[in-house]
Amino acid sequence: MAKRNQRRKKPEPPGPSGFLVVDKPAGRTSHDVVDAARRWFGTRRVGHLGTLDPQATGVLPLAIRSATKLIPFIERGAKGYDGTIVLGSETDTLDHEGTELKRFEGVLPERDVVEEALSGFLGDVQQIPPMYSAVKKDGVPLHRLARQGQEVERDPKWITIRELEMQRFESPELDIRVLCSAGTYVRVLAADLGEKLGCGAHLGHLRRTLSGPFQLDEARDVEELGAAAESGEIASMLIPPADALGFPIFVVSNEQRTRLRNGGDLPSGDLHRERPGTRISIVDEADEFLAVGEIRIDRRVWPLRVLPAEPGV
Repeated sequence: MAKRNQRRKKPEPPGPSGFLVVDKPAGRTSHDVVDAARRWFGTRRVGHLGTLDPQATGVLPLAIRSATKLIPFIERGAKGYDGTIVLGSETDTLDHEGTELKRFEGVLPERDVVEEALSGFLGDVQQIPPMYSAVKKDGVPLHRLARQGQEVERDPKWITIRELEMQRFESPELDIRVLCSAGTYVRVLAADLGEKLGCGAHLGHLRRTLSGPFQLDEARDVEELGAAAESGEIASMLIPPADALGFPIFVVSNEQRTRLRNGGDLPSGDLHRERPGTRISIVDEADEFLAVGEIRIDRRVWPLRVLPAEPGV
């Protein structure tokens, strides 16, 4: 046992840091993809910026190594989805993977009625998290309770739906395009639409097209990434932290770098005209990302998050 623990504490070999955008396939959990990325990069330090349901596909951004420290500065960005809603059928999971609970036997609403109902979900609305979700109740994930046949009270949460468009209507199906805040459940949107229409509904398909600054055209499928890892080319697929954050860039000298590593503040230089509260990406003269900083009221740059050095990279 002692030898096993010693092996676990062995330092990881150095390696590249940054963000990787994966096109998650259906049938795999977000954690499955995280585990695969750990093998690709040879590190345990991999985090995701918001899970996708197992049957959903599309943009799953991952942070690799020290970039995991930057997740709080990105993860609350807007999310975009393309989905299919099936009218007339309710399921326990609110999507097509669940058991059907009720089927509507009447005439389904016409397109104009559905479009009018959809428009009522624009803006700030409340959603009740579904039982089949990773949200926790008293420390226990709701999906675990749901699989035990339990249903517990959940507090509604405010979310924002910025855009909601119908792309196709072929009853009982309709395709939608959604731009929304983080924390939005499109499954709940589908079920709430069905309740509003009086016919019930569930989510038939979901593909995430946007997650903060990360877009679908940047995403690589797992087969391509696995092959790149085997050939030693996967590091070239990482998005540099400064590019992902999109903050103004502040280049520091070696002397300033040492002060920054020790938690010290710096003069703002060419950024002195930026508003107080502006967040910036701090890099050294070799373009290595060092920290996220903020310009304070005294016009000096104060570090918010200094990344640990990755020796040997």
